[in-house]
Amino acid sequence: MSPFCFLLLSLKLVCGFRHPLDPLTPSEISIVSSVIKSSYFGSAKSLSFHYVGLDEPDKPDVLAWSLGHRRSKEKALPPRRAFVIARSEGKTHEIYVDIAGHSVVSDGIYEGFGYPMLTFEEEEASSALPFSYPPFVASVTKRRLALEDVLCTPLSVGWFGEEKQGRRRVKIACYLTGDTVNFYARPLEGVTVVVDLDALAIVEYEDRVVVPVPESAGTDYRAAMQRPPFGPQTKPGAVVQPEGKGFEVDGHMIRWANWEFHLGFDVRAGTVISVASVKDSEVGTPRRVLYRGFVSELFVPYMDISEEWYYKTFFDAGENGFGLSAAPLEPNADCPSNAAFMDAHFAGRDGAPVRIPNALCVFERYAGDASWRHTEFGFPGQVITEVRPDVSLVVRMVSAVGNYDYVIDWEFKTSGSIKIGVSVTGILEVKGTQYTHADQIAGDEHGTLLARNTIGVYHDHFVTFHLDLDVDGAANSFVRSKLKTVRVTDGSSQRRSYWTVEKETAKTEADARVKLGAEPGELLVVNPSKRTRMGNLVGYRVISHGATAASLLSDDDYPQIRASYSKNQVWVTAYSKSEKWAAGLYTDESRGDDNLAAWSRRNAGIEDTDIVLWYTVGFHHLPCQEDFPLMPLLSGGFELRPANFFERNPLIKTRPNGPVLLPNCSRNP
Repeated sequence: MSPFCFLLLSLKLVCGFRHPLDPLTPSEISIVSSVIKSSYFGSAKSLSFHYVGLDEPDKPDVLAWSLGHRRSKEKALPPRRAFVIARSEGKTHEIYVDIAGHSVVSDGIYEGFGYPMLTFEEEEASSALPFSYPPFVASVTKRRLALEDVLCTPLSVGWFGEEKQGRRRVKIACYLTGDTVNFYARPLEGVTVVVDLDALAIVEYEDRVVVPVPESAGTDYRAAMQRPPFGPQTKPGAVVQPEGKGFEVDGHMIRWANWEFHLGFDVRAGTVISVASVKDSEVGTPRRVLYRGFVSELFVPYMDISEEWYYKTFFDAGENGFGLSAAPLEPNADCPSNAAFMDAHFAGRDGAPVRIPNALCVFERYAGDASWRHTEFGFPGQVITEVRPDVSLVVRMVSAVGNYDYVIDWEFKTSGSIKIGVSVTGILEVKGTQYTHADQIAGDEHGTLLARNTIGVYHDHFVTFHLDLDVDGAANSFVRSKLKTVRVTDGSSQRRSYWTVEKETAKTEADARVKLGAEPGELLVVNPSKRTRMGNLVGYRVISHGATAASLLSDDDYPQIRASYSKNQVWVTAYSKSEKWAAGLYTDESRGDDNLAAWSRRNAGIEDTDIVLWYTVGFHHLPCQEDFPLMPLLSGGFELRPANFFERNPLIKTRPNGPVLLPNCSRNP
């Protein structure tokens, strides 16, 4: 690989071939914008771009291209098209653009419930409206606060039973800054501001109650504002790779050890992992594991039912954009010193390309753990110890959606596993209150008193992943292995019981809904047409690594209707190119017509066919004092682990033990 590709430790997309699943380049975004603006429906001044992304080629075409390219390196790319969601004259357009032909393929108007993602520009413009609105200025004055110390931010309004689609709105939440940048710790309670986004005007206003604004002392999280002692002082560490990085970058393709995959970016989903395959030393060729994987939705409902809080039931991917909120990663902090970085691009409200520097990072990790070990004392006079170091490749992104930062890790292991990790950190969104001590609280205040006049409200985080698994091919099945206790009653043994495994292959989507923790067992995706030499079906296990919370809201509650899929952590559906978003394509002010649970009501067959697994990492968050003002990481996730996939364990053929350095795995797999 050219050294230029690692210049300044950045994965600049200037080397290597183009792939059918590459995200749109800045020049392609500009072409798409120009084509739409020059068309007859783009002449309106109100035109705004809310989503511009790749219109993915059909899956068989991508797989055929991949196979042909691997053989000839000259396989022609499928046509490049873009899918655009735009607003003009109060209407939502779905537009397909032929990029090479510089032409509009189709333009349709969406007339159902729900609106597209918010844009940064309209959020900023709506946040400025209260400062020139006399009733709001009067409310600030009444509280004896300085208007220049107030900061406002827009929040989605949700859906609460409206039968007709009304205005496209946001509610404006305001805070006091003063001598802290942690404005979330100082809410201006009791005030409700509703903005019509299309008219860009305040259409509702209420000042219901005056509540003390929490104090700023001790809330500023910047290191420069801390006084000792502030946390333990640690010594910095270093990662040493004498032979250089062990992974290769070819355009958006990443190759490391026995793995090869495509790394992309989407303004709604963020990180997108595609066509991931693992090389089997027994077979000698790559074997397919995952066709497409990404964050599909992030549902965050708060548990306070008061007028100023009941609507705070956010769908952060569909309403705000998980990729749109990607934060530039800090070298040696977000990612270690051996990381390489990738920029990302999206279309702004005006259609012009916008760059997110260091949106993704890729690095090899060796944490000093063993992936396998054994010490044998059984031989007289001998002690035999064998240890395999756990070395992995990590792809990381951080999405800073409002007050929370979500760290998403895709970790590839030489064992053939893919471990997906979710870590939640950032700043609590708190509620102002009259209370100054917990003994004063008599009823349900929907949270924990964290400081004077400050309540951390109970809430959930549900991160749902879309996983189009192709285990050794597209035709797969979903198997639930249940553990069953069997009583021994025939006197054939001194034992009175044992447990065994009962395997059930899901025939329909309804059969594949799973509540994790309800009963012991394993979940597998298998290829019913592929067997090992021992006769076992090849497959991958789905293993939880914590954070298995499911929604506790009642089924008829409006936010639960919109996120009805959050009652089960696992769903399996028949593959459909259009079914990507767990809460629907148009999530803002949606009513749940087009969510994952709605699709799964059909009795579609999922046995021995192309299936998609949906997995939700869930946290119930009960704030405590240690979460304020800085919230430590909440972490969980899951793993896709081979199950009878390899004839031999790939760990057996790794390098022998060496010094405590991060090895260059691709040089000696």
